[in-house]
Amino acid sequence: MWQSYINGVLIALGLIMAIGAQNAFVLSQALRREHHLWVASVCVFFDVLLVALGVYGLAQLLTSSPLLLAVARWGGVVFLSSYAVLALLRALRPNTLQAEQVRPRQSLRMVLVTTLAVTLLNPHVYLDTVLLIGALGAQQASPSAYVAGAASSSVLWFFSLAVAGAKLAPWLARPLTWRVIDFFVAMMMFAVAAQLIWGG
Repeated sequence: MWQSYINGVLIALGLIMAIGAQNAFVLSQALRREHHLWVASVCVFFDVLLVALGVYGLAQLLTSSPLLLAVARWGGVVFLSSYAVLALLRALRPNTLQAEQVRPRQSLRMVLVTTLAVTLLNPHVYLDTVLLIGALGAQQASPSAYVAGAASSSVLWFFSLAVAGAKLAPWLARPLTWRVIDFFVAMMMFAVAAQLIWGG
C-alpha cells in the first residue's frame, strides 16, 4: 500500500511540476492576488477527479475513441491560442499594469470559469492525469493508495504555487516584470497549442 502511495506522489509531482498552461494561470492569478486559493482548489479537485477516473477506467475509454480525442485536441487549440493572444497583447502594451491597477478585480465567478476552461479545455491535463498517471495507477498493487498519493502531490504543488506567488507579488509588482510574465504565459500557451496542432 505505501509503495503505491509513494509511486502516486512521485509520478504525479513529476508531471504536474512541468510548467504548462494550468501552472502558468495559477501563478499569474497568485501574483495578482486574485482568488488564487480558489483557483488552486479547483485545479486540485479536477486533478484528483481525473486521476481517479483514469485509474478506474477512463484512460482505456479515451484511447479507444478518436472522436473524443479530436474534440479535446481542437477545443484546446482554440482556447489556448485565444488566451495566448490576450496575454501577448498585455505584454506588448507598456501601460497595461497601470490600467489593471485601476480596473476592478475580476469576479470570483469569472475567475472560476476561466480556471475551468484552462483545466478542462487543455488536452495536456487529460494526457497527464487520465492517460499517464491514471494508466500507471491502474497497474498498482493498491490503486486507491496511488490515487491518494497523486492527490497529495496535487494539493502540495498547487497550493505552494498559489501561496508563493501571492507572497512574491509585492516584489514583482513592476510594469516590466508583469510584461515579462505575460509574455512568458503567452509563449507557453502558444507552445502547447502548437504541440497539439502538429504533434496530435
